[in-house]
Amino acid sequence: MIRALFHATTLLNANAPFNVLHLKIYYPAVSTNSDAEKMTGVFPADKTSAPMPVVIFFNGINVGIESYHWLAVKLAEANFVTVMYSHVAETLPNVIGLTPSIDLSKVKPDTYRSGATCPAIQPILDSLKQLNADEKNPLFQSLDLEKIILGGHSAGGTVALQNGQFFEQVKAIFSYAGHTMASTMLGFEAGTVLKIGSKPTLLLRGDKDGVIAASRIRYGTNEQNPDPVEKTFDEAYQSSARDEAYDVLMQGANHFSIAHPLDETTGRFFLDQATTRDDEEIRNEIAELIKLFIEKHVCGSDKEVMAKHTVIRKK
Repeated sequence: MIRALFHATTLLNANAPFNVLHLKIYYPAVSTNSDAEKMTGVFPADKTSAPMPVVIFFNGINVGIESYHWLAVKLAEANFVTVMYSHVAETLPNVIGLTPSIDLSKVKPDTYRSGATCPAIQPILDSLKQLNADEKNPLFQSLDLEKIILGGHSAGGTVALQNGQFFEQVKAIFSYAGHTMASTMLGFEAGTVLKIGSKPTLLLRGDKDGVIAASRIRYGTNEQNPDPVEKTFDEAYQSSARDEAYDVLMQGANHFSIAHPLDETTGRFFLDQATTRDDEEIRNEIAELIKLFIEKHVCGSDKEVMAKHTVIRKK
C-alpha cells in the first residue's frame, strides 16, 4: 500500500507569498486497522525495508507534481520514499509560475559552483530530518537520510544535475530531458556546458524531444550541434574510478513522456514532437531504468541498468 502525506516549509531568503514549499511525500504504508486511520486516512510507514533511501524530485517549469504522481508511486513501491513539492515563484524576471526553485544569482560565470543553485533542497532535507525524528509522525525512523537521490524533469532535471555536488548525503542523480548547457542570457559563452561533479548520474532523453530542439537558441547553438543532453554527458560529468554515468536515448519518447497526465494549459508542450511508441510502455521503461540505477548505485545491486528500447552509453 502506497500512501502520501503533506508538509510545508519556507525558503529563508524569499519574500512572501513566494517563500512557501508544499511537500508531498510518498511512502510504503501498512494498515493497523486503528480508529485513527479510519478517521484521518493517515497510515504509518511500513518499516520492513526501513530505513529507506529518499528521492527528492524536481518538477519541470509549469508542470504540476500531479503529472509525476505515477512515478512517485512506482518508486515508493520499490521502497524509495519519494518527495515532490510545489513552489510558485518567478520562473523568469516578472513571470510567475511553478518552479523547481532556482537561484539565478548562482548560475552565472563568476558564481557557478560557489553554492547550491536550488534554495529548496536544504529546507526539504531539514523537514525530512524533523519528520524522521518525530515519534508521532508516520515516517518516524523510516528514512535513510544518508542516502538521498536527486531526480528531475526538464529544468528540474537541470536542478538535480547542478546540485548533487553540494550535498554529501546525495549518493546518485537522475534526470529526464535535463542538461547543463548554460544560457547566453546569463553571461555564458555560446555552447558552454556547466560541470556537475562525479556522483553516479543517469541522463535519460527521448529521440522525439521537440522542446530541447526548439530551445537551443538559448545556448547559442543550432540543430546541427550535438544534443544538449549528449553534450552534458560528454563534457559535464567528471568521471571517477568508482562512479558511473549513463546517457540513455529512449526510442520513440519525447520531452513530456515522463509527465502523465499532462496539463496542456501550462508549459511548452506545443513544441514537442509526437511519440512513436506506446506512452505507457515508455513510462514503464523510464521507471524501470531509474529503479535499476538507484538499486545499483545506492543499494548495491549487481543488476545492470538496461531496457529494451534504449541506446545506452556509459562511462
